Amino acid sequence: MHSILLIVFLPLLAAVVAGLGNKAIGFVPAKAITTGALFASCLLSWPIFLGFLAGTNTATVVPVLTWIVSGDMAVDWSLRVDQLTAIMLVVITSVSALVHLYSWGYMSEDPDQPRFFAYLSLFTFAMLMLVTADTLVQMFFGWEGVGLASYLLIGFWFRKPSANAAAIKAFVVNRVGDLGFMLGIFGTFLVFGTVSIPAILAAAPTMAGSTIGFLGMRADTMTVLCLLLFVGAMGKSAQLGLHTWLPDAMEGPTPVSALIHAATMVTAGVFMVCRLSPMFEMSPTALHVVMGVGAATCLFAATVGMVQTDIKRVIAYSTCSQLGYMFFAAGVGAYGAAMFHLFTHAFFKALLFLGAGSVIHAMHHEQDMRYYGGLRKSIPLTFWGMMMGTLAITGVGLPALFGNPLAIGFAGFHSKDAIIEASWAAGEPGVWFVGVLVALITSFYSWRLMFLTFWGTPRWAASEHIQHALHDAHGHGHDDHGHDAHGHDSHHPDEAHANPAQAEDSGDRPSVHGASQQELPAGTGGYHPHESPWPMLVPLVILSIGAIAAGFVFHGYFIEPSAGESFWKGDIAFREHLMHAMHEVPVPVKLSATIAMLIGLATAWYAYIKAPSFPAAVADQFRILYRFLVHKYYFDELYHLLFVRPAFAIGRLLWHRGDEQTIDRFGPNGSAWVVQLSSRLAGRLQNGYVYTYAFVMLIGLTAVVTWAIAQ
Repeated sequence: MHSILLIVFLPLLAAVVAGLGNKAIGFVPAKAITTGALFASCLLSWPIFLGFLAGTNTATVVPVLTWIVSGDMAVDWSLRVDQLTAIMLVVITSVSALVHLYSWGYMSEDPDQPRFFAYLSLFTFAMLMLVTADTLVQMFFGWEGVGLASYLLIGFWFRKPSANAAAIKAFVVNRVGDLGFMLGIFGTFLVFGTVSIPAILAAAPTMAGSTIGFLGMRADTMTVLCLLLFVGAMGKSAQLGLHTWLPDAMEGPTPVSALIHAATMVTAGVFMVCRLSPMFEMSPTALHVVMGVGAATCLFAATVGMVQTDIKRVIAYSTCSQLGYMFFAAGVGAYGAAMFHLFTHAFFKALLFLGAGSVIHAMHHEQDMRYYGGLRKSIPLTFWGMMMGTLAITGVGLPALFGNPLAIGFAGFHSKDAIIEASWAAGEPGVWFVGVLVALITSFYSWRLMFLTFWGTPRWAASEHIQHALHDAHGHGHDDHGHDAHGHDSHHPDEAHANPAQAEDSGDRPSVHGASQQELPAGTGGYHPHESPWPMLVPLVILSIGAIAAGFVFHGYFIEPSAGESFWKGDIAFREHLMHAMHEVPVPVKLSATIAMLIGLATAWYAYIKAPSFPAAVADQFRILYRFLVHKYYFDELYHLLFVRPAFAIGRLLWHRGDEQTIDRFGPNGSAWVVQLSSRLAGRLQNGYVYTYAFVMLIGLTAVVTWAIAQ
């Protein structure tokens, strides 16, 4: 188990070498060091995971050093390795290693590659510290580390204003959630007298029914603590209310999107809730809040994803929706199903993001799907990779019915259907209905992406990026470094506004941004898309295997009734009776997700293949609803009105009235004015005339005599 030290610290060492060495050590060495370190961590992680599957490994704690000793609080820096950690290790290191390899091709033209790879490795180290934490303080260290690294990665192209704005937004919104997480840690230490996670979980049942003073009233102790901790999870995992940073994070390079959205930062909240599940089990109220927020997020993000036209934003909202699935699974008590979906989701979501990056690479960084079409013959490997990801996320498979003892399907079929069935078995028909409805919507927007991108008539001629590429072919349009002036993933960077209400419409009907699909001029414009280089294609092939087989191979370890004793062994609060009930739900419930998937597929086929004019007609018919979805329920506009504008107004007030007119006026500026006035008066006296000096001496003498007489 001491290999865990190498797993965790190899990425840190690689980040330090590549970051400090930067261009001095060269592009290839920097990339080779960081990528090699991640593949080494990955190769060391899988035997640990497989050992837990086989039952040969047991939970262990690897001490590193004594970190904090302050009064009653003692925090040792230790690496905890158990079943939950082993799952996260293979997810994080596998996806991160493939993202590193993918970036060899995707970032090949970027002049700051060593810095990029150093940031990737630093991000991975922070996430590994989070999942191996044995104390809440150590978990918070990793929690804040991924926040810092995500800020650096999202804003990697710092010369791009929209990237800077997105990085700041992610950082600020996560600070809101982190405040709740910190208060939860403080409260937990106050109640339990320790920050050791095993000690806290062991003592949690003793606090059932107790109360604590909070906000001037008495409240259930475990409810207060769990809700505060869940606020942190909402920020990191982009749940409704604190979700606004996630779509804007697409301003970073596509490999960053895959790393953040698939395997690392956004899953931290789900991991934390499952890690602390014995605490949440002590508060039915907290579990209902987790379930409600997850279901609401699931539905919200899916409906917004229906009308997005940027290929990366569609997948980003899909991530937000799938995280909602994981949280409402935890809320109904199916923690094993939540972790199972986290596990499978990492493979097919990374596949979809990296596949989207390959499409963007082929289309000269065009991200608007309305300018795609007919790409399956031009980039066949990318097409089949994204097809596997789409089959996985939509949940294609055959349920175990009618004498078929074994369910067979893609990864998402096993994990997402398990969540839907668990919600029914837990006696939550409303949440079950939301899950089925979102399965339908997920199928619709996923196949919409595929049909707009890979089928139909090529619409490349209307793309500004394609025209720019053709212009480049004649020796124009390059920046100071000789690279494409647009840069990777830059899609209309001038559209980034300080006020989101000013953002342009986008969708399936005409807008100022561009025409709807059927109104775009058909044709290739003389452009010929190209397949991506092998460093970008190899990860797609490997992730495709995960998207196909991860659910079928591993479902027995995560969600079978026997898994509670044979695999989890108390690392999460495993409700064995719920797992039994989940496998015995009625046939219509078992078929519901599959039927919803087929309806979504049929609807997308009709709207984007059979009758391409249908989406615009629907958008015009339901114009108000359409605009509501395009503007993402107006969350950005509302937050801009409630928080951003008042903050700027207060800032201007403190700047002009407080700083300039008060502090500067009576402070440094006032002192300077007094000195200047004094020097002018002194200058008038020191004029060089004898009678002036004699007059001053006479005044002084008079003053002295007057004082002497007065005494």
